[in-house]
Amino acid sequence: MFAKLEYIWLDGYTPTQSLRSKTRVERDFDGTLEGCPLWSFDGSSTEQATGDDSDCLLKPVALFPDPGRKNSFLVMSEVLNADGSPHISNARATIEDDDDDFWFGYEQEYFLWDADTNRPPGFPAGGFPGPQGPYYCSVGANNAYGRDCVEEHLDMCLEAGVNVEGINAEVAAGQWEFQVFAKGAKRAGDETWIARYLLERAGERYGYAIEWHPKPLGATDWNGSGMHANFSNGDMRDAGGQDTFTKICEAFGGVIDRHISVYGADNDQRLTGEHETQAIDKFSFGVSDRGASIRIPVATIDAGWKGRLEDRRPASNADPYKVAAAIVKTVRSAV
Repeated sequence: MFAKLEYIWLDGYTPTQSLRSKTRVERDFDGTLEGCPLWSFDGSSTEQATGDDSDCLLKPVALFPDPGRKNSFLVMSEVLNADGSPHISNARATIEDDDDDFWFGYEQEYFLWDADTNRPPGFPAGGFPGPQGPYYCSVGANNAYGRDCVEEHLDMCLEAGVNVEGINAEVAAGQWEFQVFAKGAKRAGDETWIARYLLERAGERYGYAIEWHPKPLGATDWNGSGMHANFSNGDMRDAGGQDTFTKICEAFGGVIDRHISVYGADNDQRLTGEHETQAIDKFSFGVSDRGASIRIPVATIDAGWKGRLEDRRPASNADPYKVAAAIVKTVRSAV
């Protein structure tokens, strides 16, 4: 029986990479990741090679059933050079978490963006809807915009086996969020990218582009979009202790540039110290403080200082692979 394998990868565009994909028809496919062959593509068309040496390789790293096509699978792939080494654009290969000790939960915010009107649904021509307040976790045609697309995306993720833990309407009109959790930093990145891919696919059906920019409405009194990174490792979950969590937070404060450099382009427009953010050039941490760089959840304290932290700085357009690589490195330096 034939199968359609949709190979998905990240291109070489900077400062923000985009998703690319192409379909391979495979006969007698056995339904396993190991059964997905290495494949090539034209890197000169994706800013990943020159025309005179254009072959790049796609290495399958995660496999999901495709809920939108018959006899089809989604194949998340790493980009390799022709000699098999990781391509410079391959951030997944830089994550030092081979034992899957780190767990990540990403809170992915985004705007639906009407391709015809060039504004989010709910925004009238040449103006703005009523101010923020009624849109967060809202219901009703006057407050919730684009729900059909969002619900379809949730169903697609669940059918594909992506561990989406929830969705909600966000603070601005036409802004939404989904949450993805996985054990293993690489797996969390795989699932988040597949969830993004499926959202783009769902948006096609409704005439929505997906706006990942952290501040698409510019210098207005509308919230930006983030990708808050919740994380823990074995020490944080099992041994814990206030001293351990304090050391970790203080370690983050000593390497601000390491994190901000991979936390998304144009994040300075979002991290202003307003709209539930800390300023991009400052660092702070606090219990239940959504205006801090790192929030210590109350649940972590209630569990005896065991559990997770939330880095609130990553932007909605950040690469979860790069975010995880930076977080893993900093946590390991502290404990």
